[in-house]
Amino acid sequence: MPLARSLSVTSLSGLDEWDEEFELEDAVLFEIAWEVANKVGGIYTVIQTKARMTAEEWGENYFLVGPYVESNVRTQVELIEPTNPVLKRTIDKMNASGCKVYFGRWLIEGSPYVVLIDVGFTAWSLDRWKSELWDLCAIGVPWFDREANDAVLFGFLTAWLLGEYAAQSEDPPHIVAQFHEWLAGLGLVLCRQRQLAVATIFTTHATLLGRYLCAGNVDFYNNLAEFNVDKEAGDRQIYHRYCLERAAAHCAHVFTTVSQITAIEAEFLLKRKPDIVTPNGLNVKKFSAMHEFQNLHAQSKSRIQEFVRGHFYGNLDFNLDKCLFLFIAGRYEFSNKGADIFLEALARLNYLLRVNHSDVTVITFFIMPARTNNFNVETLKGQAVRKQLWDTAQTVKERFGKKLYESLLVGQLPDVSKMLDKEDFTIMKRAIFATQRQCQPPVCTHNMLEDSSDPILNCVRRIGLFNSSADRVKIIFHPEFLSSTSPLLPMDYEEFVRGCHLGVFPSYYEPWGYTPAECTVMGIPSISTNLSGFGCFMEEHIADPSAYGIYILDRRYKGVDESCNQLTSFLFQFCKQSRRQRIIQRNRTERLSDLLDWRYLGRYYIAARHMALAKAFPDTYVYDPQEPSSASGFRYPRPASVPPSPALSRHSSPHHSEGEDNEEDERYDEELEAEKDRVNIRQPYTISVKGKAVLGGNGSGEDEASEKN
Repeated sequence: MPLARSLSVTSLSGLDEWDEEFELEDAVLFEIAWEVANKVGGIYTVIQTKARMTAEEWGENYFLVGPYVESNVRTQVELIEPTNPVLKRTIDKMNASGCKVYFGRWLIEGSPYVVLIDVGFTAWSLDRWKSELWDLCAIGVPWFDREANDAVLFGFLTAWLLGEYAAQSEDPPHIVAQFHEWLAGLGLVLCRQRQLAVATIFTTHATLLGRYLCAGNVDFYNNLAEFNVDKEAGDRQIYHRYCLERAAAHCAHVFTTVSQITAIEAEFLLKRKPDIVTPNGLNVKKFSAMHEFQNLHAQSKSRIQEFVRGHFYGNLDFNLDKCLFLFIAGRYEFSNKGADIFLEALARLNYLLRVNHSDVTVITFFIMPARTNNFNVETLKGQAVRKQLWDTAQTVKERFGKKLYESLLVGQLPDVSKMLDKEDFTIMKRAIFATQRQCQPPVCTHNMLEDSSDPILNCVRRIGLFNSSADRVKIIFHPEFLSSTSPLLPMDYEEFVRGCHLGVFPSYYEPWGYTPAECTVMGIPSISTNLSGFGCFMEEHIADPSAYGIYILDRRYKGVDESCNQLTSFLFQFCKQSRRQRIIQRNRTERLSDLLDWRYLGRYYIAARHMALAKAFPDTYVYDPQEPSSASGFRYPRPASVPPSPALSRHSSPHHSEGEDNEEDERYDEELEAEKDRVNIRQPYTISVKGKAVLGGNGSGEDEASEKN
């Protein structure tokens, strides 16, 4: 009998609960990363969002280990006495031996325990530990590399912590230690060298060498097998870092990466094939606004429209109701993030919209932080002019309303010709004159410190998109992260994303890609690539990604010009969609959010930990060596209705609408549409516990489920 699943209206997946678990009463999990309570990059988001799910699984036996940074601790951590008696003895012993180790709760969702180590306080041991590292591993760390020096201190201290914990335990504990990235990897190497009874996991979120090679405009993915990794690392003066990363990957009981594309990269560059892929998730509850996400889109879009009214004052010769907002966001890596190919595609899109006499205007935002010294004066003036126009309109409206009220009060219909006097017309004329400008709307909202050498601005100059009236594609470069306190565009990033129509992320190097994932859980379609972890993950799980608003650009098997043409085609087809088609597509996109929830993706981390326990403690945990596939188990089918693209069929569902007024005639049933798209999903694999713990890789949990039913 098949397993019965309870499906929700807004969810395609209907994932069943994963009841099978290991006996974890005597097991302890330490998760070690440089970004625990210390925001540096994307790993911080991974650990922060995953903490609640992991804390629920491990309870009081889950500890995050990171560096002590006083400024972060003041705002994020509540320091308390250790609740675990073994850990208390461990920390007391280390502090008595010349260390500074703190214990507390990280004030995030799940309130996990954190152990924070002050690496600077033990800097006096750096030379001795470097010498020991050379004697043990023949890895020499140069004195001038501060980040690598911190990695040495952090690695020796975390290994000390784990060894002391094992020594202070009365009964031999089952310790699982997961190390994230090369900065924490040395601790893993030392645990194995010292033969500590610790099950180790090493997770790389991006290889060091891969990031450096891609930044140098190398044809990376087509030459993975050809690189002389030692020479390439040495040429870039990161050989010692590369050795730390590679040693951690080879010493770990279980080696994981965050995506299939990074797994291929790691196999060639780190010379070990990952045991399992652990994709990054999100706490979907934070982003999904229940059933109000369409309303939130409309509200946020209106705020963006207000900014656009000010930015384009004097040149507002396009219909805002037929305006599409596109955006790209992330680190300012011009080629790695695909800003180069995106700008070229925008130029080609502008040509297509003009020759086809389209009434659609595309406004594209580039949200990438760069070096600036202040806001652009012309940009600030635009927002001031918009506000002045609004105030003028309100003043005239109040005067008009008062005269209308007085006329009706005496029982007379108003004389329209006398409702506005000369003073009102004078005020309005002055307001209109104030909107005249002698220049085109600025491309950049800030004054750039390196304007002449900025890659985005130089590319804009080359393709000639200067926000002129004839252009159907406008560009706004906002070289600063968004903030609700900004005087220019006072919106948080989440609110801004909700107000846009499409996120475009044509990255060349993107091990995972949180930006398109965040778009998905907020119901915003996005363009990704088959070289990003997110894009590969969606291609594996969805039969027809574009039908769900996930466009996958081929940058692996096509040349730059072909990829650019494909991106232009995606953008042009999106511009041809009606408003109704975009609404239905957003509904479909939002229904994929469960696929990116830690409640589902967290099971890959669970499997990695169980795999490590089985390898480190074979007498207690039995491991079936049949490996589960990295992302096997199910694929979303193509929707029952044809994808909402007018290029495919005029009789597709939703039908093409001739006008906005007729769109309501064709009733759209959200629940019916969800029923058409929904599919039962197999579990990737099942972990069962019968006497001893067993890992299985059968790809489906239906046999076990049948026994239960």
